[in-house]
Amino acid sequence: MTQRLRVRYARRGRLRFTSHRDISRAVERAVRRAGIPVAFSAGFTPHPKISYAGAAATGVASEAEYLEIGLTETRDPARVRADLDAALPSGLDIVDVVPVRAGGAGDAPVKPGAFADRLEASEWRIRLDGVPAGDAAAAVSAFLDAGVIEVERLTKKGLRRFDVRAAVSVLEAEACEPDRRAAEAADAPCAILRMVVRHSTPAVRPDDILTGLRQIADLAPPSPPLVTRLAQGPLDAATGGLGDPLDPDREIGPPSGDDATATGDPHGSRPGEPASADAVGARP
Repeated sequence: MTQRLRVRYARRGRLRFTSHRDISRAVERAVRRAGIPVAFSAGFTPHPKISYAGAAATGVASEAEYLEIGLTETRDPARVRADLDAALPSGLDIVDVVPVRAGGAGDAPVKPGAFADRLEASEWRIRLDGVPAGDAAAAVSAFLDAGVIEVERLTKKGLRRFDVRAAVSVLEAEACEPDRRAAEAADAPCAILRMVVRHSTPAVRPDDILTGLRQIADLAPPSPPLVTRLAQGPLDAATGGLGDPLDPDREIGPPSGDDATATGDPHGSRPGEPASADAVGARP
């Protein structure tokens, strides 16, 4: 294996309902169509050296999914980004590609799990149609004032009960922006929850937070919430914000892809801000 690339991709629109297995198959097909010289494992059933970190659950949109791909030849990350993005279906979009920084003289060797260790927390946006912003704000206040909020969820190890309050670093509520598509939709109540949740074991998911809000404040949206991951990365304990997990790899060269032209926002465009990631992504 000559080169390793780390890729940030987005899962938008209808593609949020695609399972992780189907996404991995789509990526493998796109790699072949794009002519990217991917490395393969040894053995009787060789498979492409593509690994994923911190993948979101089915039904969740995301602006910050990550994968790593091993190549047999050195390629320009910007070219790989463009070719791979063109080969993927609309809604599964490549945002950024950076080469993995190899350990040089005096540098510590790169550990396989090092990148996953950078993904300490996720920032989420949850749209609650039919919920007045005031009710959401009151529920958030009650949630933050609580010391412990335990919920139950069926896991691979059976029914588990765990505290969701400790995992939440930031939780805020705000009103939705007016919907200009229909007057009746603009008058309907709607609230947005923004939260930063630490990655833990067992993992605390957005639906667990909603379960906690229902338990402590009787907040029950009348329709399924629209959940989008905005970012994931290292957590700044002082500010509660997230850093870009690809930053340590950018030392060997300039950023490639969408972030090369971004100014001031290391995470690129965000859903719900003027271009929504909840809509089906359109390609130029």
